[in-house]
Amino acid sequence: MTTAQPTPTTVRETTLRYLNSAITIGALLFWGIVLFWASSPGTLSRAQYAVVFLGSILVLYILNEAVGSIEGGDDLDLLILIACASVMIVACAYLFTNFEAVYQQRQGRALEHEYHLAWLVVAVILYLTWRSYGKIFLGLVVGAMAYALYGWMLPGIFGHAGIDTRYMLQVLITDLGGFFGSLTQLTATLIAPFLLYAGLLFAYGAFDLILRVAIASAKYIESGVAQTAVLASAIIGSVNGSYAANAGMTGSFTIPTMIDSGLRPRTAAAIEGTASTSGQVLPPVMGASAFVMASFLQIAYVDVIAAGLLPAAILVASIVIGVHYTSIREVGSQDLQFDDLFDNRLTRGDKLVEGIRFGIPFVVLIALLGVLQWTVATSALWTIATMIGLGIATPVLQSIYAVVTGRRSATVELDDRPSPRSPRLRSVRRSRIVDSLVTELGNTVSGFRRGAIILAPIAIILAAVNGIVDLLMVTGTPSKIALMLMDISGGVLFIAAILGMLVCIVMGIGMPTVAAYVITSTLVAPAFVNDFGVPELAAHYMVFYAAVMAGVTPPVAIAVVVAAGIAESNFWETCATAMTIAAPLFVLPLSFIYHPELVSTALGLQSLVTAGAVLLGAMAIIYGLNYPFYFDRQYTIPIRFGLFWLGAFIMVYPALFAQVAGIAVFALVFIAEKYLSDSWTVPVGSELSR
Repeated sequence: MTTAQPTPTTVRETTLRYLNSAITIGALLFWGIVLFWASSPGTLSRAQYAVVFLGSILVLYILNEAVGSIEGGDDLDLLILIACASVMIVACAYLFTNFEAVYQQRQGRALEHEYHLAWLVVAVILYLTWRSYGKIFLGLVVGAMAYALYGWMLPGIFGHAGIDTRYMLQVLITDLGGFFGSLTQLTATLIAPFLLYAGLLFAYGAFDLILRVAIASAKYIESGVAQTAVLASAIIGSVNGSYAANAGMTGSFTIPTMIDSGLRPRTAAAIEGTASTSGQVLPPVMGASAFVMASFLQIAYVDVIAAGLLPAAILVASIVIGVHYTSIREVGSQDLQFDDLFDNRLTRGDKLVEGIRFGIPFVVLIALLGVLQWTVATSALWTIATMIGLGIATPVLQSIYAVVTGRRSATVELDDRPSPRSPRLRSVRRSRIVDSLVTELGNTVSGFRRGAIILAPIAIILAAVNGIVDLLMVTGTPSKIALMLMDISGGVLFIAAILGMLVCIVMGIGMPTVAAYVITSTLVAPAFVNDFGVPELAAHYMVFYAAVMAGVTPPVAIAVVVAAGIAESNFWETCATAMTIAAPLFVLPLSFIYHPELVSTALGLQSLVTAGAVLLGAMAIIYGLNYPFYFDRQYTIPIRFGLFWLGAFIMVYPALFAQVAGIAVFALVFIAEKYLSDSWTVPVGSELSR
C-alpha cells in the first residue's frame, strides 16, 4: 500500500499558512516589546534597545517578503532572504548579549570575528535597501561608502584623506552608531508607536471613512471629483512616510474616478501625484519627519508642529486652487455619484459614530501633546490604547444597541421569524454580538501586523541614511558644501538659497520624505544657519520642503511615476501638468528664508499677516499658470509669465509694503480679466475654446 505524497502546491500552501502565522505572531511580539519600552524606557539603554528593534523589524520584513517569494516560486530569492534573516538574528543576538563589551569596553575597536560579522550586516542592509527602494538609493549608500574609503582620489574641495575599511565598519556597525545610531533609535522610540497607530487606523477602516468624507465634502465644490484626491491624499499622506506609496494607495481609487468624470489621464495623474507629495509636509506626522526635526533641533515636538501649520495651510490652499482651475478648464462642473464607489452606504448616524470612534483618539493625542505637554512616546502610548479600546468597543456597542432596539439579524428568515422571547432569537442576538467582538479583535491583530509592515521600510531607510550621515560627517562633507555655496554665490543669500534648493531637490530624488530631509538637513541647512544667519527652524523647513518637491520634479518624480502608471498617461506630460499645479511650492521654501516668521513656534499677528501675503502670491502664480483665460495665446503667454514672476516676488520679497503693492497689481489684473471675460465672447482659437 503506497502512501500519498503531498503535492508541491499543498506544501507551498502549508508553508504559506505557517509563515503568515509566524508573521502575525512576530508582529504581536514585536509591538509588545515596543509598547513595553515606551511605558518603561529605562529598562534598556537606547542603543541596546535599537539593536533589538532593528533586528526584529528587519526579520519581520524579510518574512513578509518571503511570502511573495514562495507565491512566485522563486527559490533563489527565498534562499537569499533566509540568509539575510539568519545574519540579522545572529548579529543582533550577539550585539545584544555582548552589549557591555562591544559598546562600552571596546568602543573604537572590535575583534576580528566582529569585523566579519559587520561585513555581513552591511551586505544585508545594502540588499534590503535595494529591495525596498531600488537602485537609486542603493547607489547613494554605496557611493557614500566609496567616498569615505577613496576620498583621497578626488581633487578639489571635496577631496579628503580617506578612511580604512575597519574604521568604516566601526562607524557603521561595531560602535553601535551608523545603522544602529540616532535615527534608528528615534524610529524605535518615537516613530514606531505612531505607525502602529496608522496600522490600527487602516485596520479599523478609518481611511475608508476619510475617503467618504473627502467625497462628501467635494460634492459642494465645483471641481468636486478632483478635490477628492487632494483631500484624501493630503490626510492619508501625512501619516504615510512615502509619497510613492501614498500615490499608489489613494490613486488606485481617485485616478479612475477623475478620468470617469472627464479629466484627461495625465491631468488626473498629475493631481494625484501633487496631492500625494503635499501630504508629506502636513502636521502632525509630516511623513515621520516631524520627529526627526524635533530631535535634530533639540526642541519640543509640539513646536515643530506649530511651526508647520501656516506653511501647510498655504500649501494645501495653493493645491486646492490649482486643482480647481485645472479641473474646470477641462470638464467644468463635476457631479460625483456615491452609488458605485463603495460596497455599502453609511447613514448619517453611522458616520457620526465612526467620526467619534476615530476622532477621540486624535483629540487625546493633541490634548496630551499640546495641552498637558506629555512626552511623545507616552502620548502615543495612550493614543494607541484609546484607539484599541474604541476600535473594539464601538462596533460591539452598536451590535448591543441593535439587539436592544429590536433589529433582527439578516440570518433569520423573514418567513420563519421567532418570537422576541424565543431561545432561537436570543441565540441569534448573542451570535451578532460575539461575531462583532471576534471581527474587531481580528481587525486589531491585523492592525498590529499592518503597522509592522508599514514601519519596516521606514526603519530600513533610516538605518541606511544614518550610516550615510555618519560617514559624511566623518569626512567633513557638510562644511565643504557650505564653502561651495559661499564660493559660488559670492555671499549673496538669494543665489545661495536657489543653489541650496537645487541641491535639496537633487538629494531628494528617489527617496522617501524622511530620508530626504535627514540628508539635506545634514548637508545644506548648516550652511544657511552658520554662514548666512538664517534661523535654524527656517533653514530646516526650507530644505525639508525643497526635498519633498523632488516627488514631482523630473526626471525621476517618483509620485508622478506611480500616478502616471495607474492612469496610463505619458510621464513627461504628466510631470508638466503636475509642476504647473505645484508651481508655488517651488517658491515657498525661499519664503521661509526671507520670512522666518512663517515657521515660528509662536503664531502671532506678524506671522498671520505674512502668511496671508505669501498665500496671495501663491494664488497669483496658480491663477497665472492654470486659469482658463478668454484670450488668444499671443496675449495669454505674456500674462501667465508676468503673473508667475509677480507671485514669486510677493511670496519672497522681505518688505511688506512691496508685497502689498504686488498684491494690488494682482488684484487689478484679476478684476480686469473678470470684466473683460464678461464683455467678450470666447474667440475661436483661444485657450478655452481649444
